[in-house]
Amino acid sequence: MTDLSAPAASAPPFRTVDGNPPPPGLEAGLHPLPDGARLRWVTALPTGPARGTVLILQGRNETLEKYFETMGDLLAEGFAVASFDWRGQGASGRSTPIASVGHITSIDQLAQDLEHVLHHLVRGRCPGPVAILAHSMGGLVALHAMEAIEHSVERLVLSAPLVRIPGSPAARRLIAATCALLHWTGLGILPVRRAALPGADPQRSDLSSDPVRLRRNAALARASGDWAVSGLSASWLRAVLRGCGRLERSDTIARMSVPTLVLTAGADSVVSPQASSHLAWRMRVGHGITVPGARHELLQEADRFRAPAMAAAIAFIEEALPRRLEAPPLDVAELAQTLETALG
Repeated sequence: MTDLSAPAASAPPFRTVDGNPPPPGLEAGLHPLPDGARLRWVTALPTGPARGTVLILQGRNETLEKYFETMGDLLAEGFAVASFDWRGQGASGRSTPIASVGHITSIDQLAQDLEHVLHHLVRGRCPGPVAILAHSMGGLVALHAMEAIEHSVERLVLSAPLVRIPGSPAARRLIAATCALLHWTGLGILPVRRAALPGADPQRSDLSSDPVRLRRNAALARASGDWAVSGLSASWLRAVLRGCGRLERSDTIARMSVPTLVLTAGADSVVSPQASSHLAWRMRVGHGITVPGARHELLQEADRFRAPAMAAAIAFIEEALPRRLEAPPLDVAELAQTLETALG
């Protein structure tokens, strides 16, 4: 059994590139999970009074370094920030000996990791209340964990959440059947899809139209080295497809109780924007905003897309995490003089 009270292990140094400095005051470590796996985490506090904490949940095959810019934006707004690399990617532990293949057997694994991080890391290191800002796969995990974390989180903001992969229902059924066959015959660890490094050409990218951020993220991917995931296992894809399928069930949606803002990228070709918008419409606590013309990575997009998305996210979060004003210092002598005059 892992000793969760033990001091956190030191995290490896950040793998930085030009134009992507870590925000000031960023602390990092490795947090143990009950099964022995370790997650790399970061936290940072704003310079003034904290309004609460925004926990950033990254997407598939991303690392903490990719969100330094977003962390800085949130810190400037007075929020503390926290984030971590999902198990199986970045500098967190792997579930298999093949470190380059992303592998899980169920979305519930990641949902349990999120619940553990909230209760044992964020609660101990960061001021409340807490909101979540999740991208793509992080949004899928947050939706699945909602019942377990509803008393720990005030708001969810989902950026281009992975609610459904593109393609026809017939194609998805064929992929699901193939992956299920590999999973149940003990071959679920086999990679069924390779993930190429992100390109830097905005004319060809499905992720962003911003050339500067694309170049930065391509450099980050190269600098990540063995932290990057170059393939997806059959079990990983099966888990994601099953997780997306559960989000179509009315009983699942009816149990969602955390106020949620779904930010949809209008020109998304990585996940289905129509499915995300429809989910927001079906949720009794859901709100949906589409950013027309934006590609998948809204938080890495050109400013004309990213700025309104960030503004909407912050406005939604600050309803539950209002700005805290510092009280002026108490002048006891002046207070005594005021009371004496009043009672005079």
